[in-house]
Amino acid sequence: MAEKKITVLIVDDSAVVRQVVSQALAADPGIEVIGTASDPLFALTKMKARWPDVLVIDIEMPRMDGITFLRKIMAERPTPVVVCSSLAEQDAQATFEALSAGALSIITKPKVGLKGFLEDSSNDIVHAVRSAARANLRAIRSAPPTPAAGAAAAAALNRPKLSADAMLAPPAGNAMARTTDQVIAIGTSTGGTQALEAVLTRLPATNLGIVIVQHMPEKFTAMFAARLNGLCQIEVREAQNGDRVIPGRALIAPGGRHMMLKRNGAQYVVEVVDGPLINRHKPSVDVLFRSVAKFAGANALGIIMTGMGDDGARGLKEMRDTGARTIAQDEASCVVFGMPKEAIKLGAAEQTLPLDQIPGAIIAHGRQFS
Repeated sequence: MAEKKITVLIVDDSAVVRQVVSQALAADPGIEVIGTASDPLFALTKMKARWPDVLVIDIEMPRMDGITFLRKIMAERPTPVVVCSSLAEQDAQATFEALSAGALSIITKPKVGLKGFLEDSSNDIVHAVRSAARANLRAIRSAPPTPAAGAAAAAALNRPKLSADAMLAPPAGNAMARTTDQVIAIGTSTGGTQALEAVLTRLPATNLGIVIVQHMPEKFTAMFAARLNGLCQIEVREAQNGDRVIPGRALIAPGGRHMMLKRNGAQYVVEVVDGPLINRHKPSVDVLFRSVAKFAGANALGIIMTGMGDDGARGLKEMRDTGARTIAQDEASCVVFGMPKEAIKLGAAEQTLPLDQIPGAIIAHGRQFS
């Protein structure tokens, strides 16, 4: 039986973008471009006749901007959306608004050399559409996800897939003794911005120290951390090299840098460093989780949440093997059940929980050591 094609509608006021993106997607046998539109109002007319599986849209458009269009779609009929916009390259705030409105990924296009860029990034566009088509629509309604890094993401797909070995050696394998000095490590990707908000906003100010990798490019992590800091009882900030992991604080790995947990005397600190893409990501969840396995072992709780791919699955297994408690988010509450699924398949997850039960599990874990 032939695979059902993913239907796509492209909404952009640039005829060049509509043409080149249409050609790139139509070259994939599993994708059907069912139409294009120069602005959202024309698009809505076409969508009444045939609703697409995925929308590819710009932010700056006449008559109705892309963010308003996104909010309308998500309120009326949640649909996977990929944003392809030059505004995202210049204005991180506009991109963050698109993500908050419900965009699944962002492809940044330049103002100059547009046709060549889009042709070079055709693999990235196809990958973004295929990933979006697999998203859990029920979860999309309440959990808009994270940005793709545009051309950088496209280049990553064509590079060798390195493991955490490229950053640090694996743990020795011996389970450490439990102490009262505990660390929570969280890894997430597509769907993670709102999943993290759902978790962190429900934690008390006295919660155990948290280290987080959320797949995000540079500029976005600081903005994301600042937004969460304004919503949460705990302090949330973008990590800097040497920051201490202490109760009441959550450190988010900066986009474009790896973050590792280290032991400095009696204290846990983070090391923020450059390095190669691991599992095609920087920051990588596997790098963080392996460092937690090495330096905290049984004194940690590892949580892997919604995301595409398998980054973090092996690292979570290493954490469990060194005595840590481990949790994977369940399929029903994930926007994309990729990373948790791979962790479960490896036997890395001690528990599988829906998103709304994860804050309680973190609090309960902390009470054992208070």
